[in-house]
Amino acid sequence: MSKSKYTGQLDRLTKLLLEMGKLIQTSIAMASTALKEQNKELAKETIEFDHEINSMEKDIEELCLKLLLQQQPISKDLRFVSSALKMITDMERIGDQSADIAEISMHINKPFIKQLEHIPQMAEVSIKMVTDSINAFIDSDLALANKVIAEDDTVDDLFTIIKNDLIEMISQNAENGEQAIDLIMIAKYLERIGDHATNIAEWAVYSITGSHPGKENHAS
Repeated sequence: MSKSKYTGQLDRLTKLLLEMGKLIQTSIAMASTALKEQNKELAKETIEFDHEINSMEKDIEELCLKLLLQQQPISKDLRFVSSALKMITDMERIGDQSADIAEISMHINKPFIKQLEHIPQMAEVSIKMVTDSINAFIDSDLALANKVIAEDDTVDDLFTIIKNDLIEMISQNAENGEQAIDLIMIAKYLERIGDHATNIAEWAVYSITGSHPGKENHAS
């Protein structure tokens, strides 16, 4: 493979990662809106949208393997390609979890038992974490990657607030139980999306520094 073709493929990888990033950001936003508006049509679109994300994961995986096998990149390029290969797994799972949120929202037919305040906040923070983690990887921005990793605490704190509020509502009125459990599950999926964004940021750190913070501090 010529150097110009190799550079072109690296550029294409960057472009595809950004495109997949936009798709998963859109999927989270669609799922959140479908829930807030109790919009079943939008929920169905979100579920179908996941197929597009899965297809893009396969395209990126194929390109990464081609670069690794044909070009055998070294040093920073090797870290970039191998990190991208790891990242797309987390990105694809974010699409899955957005679809899961949409699926649950389709079964919520009654008025909300409490005003949706913290769940939309979780969605907003998660979308920003996804955006920033991918940008940190593309731009080799270590400070931004570390900011995303720290931001995971915000998502975890919001999940705890939501869970405690809804458990309290169940204890006060058992009739709230079914919807409360649905909302807790939705919040749990958003917490997992935050975890996946953190994983992406950790791979960005590895790509930049050669050291993976998640391997040092906890099982990834």
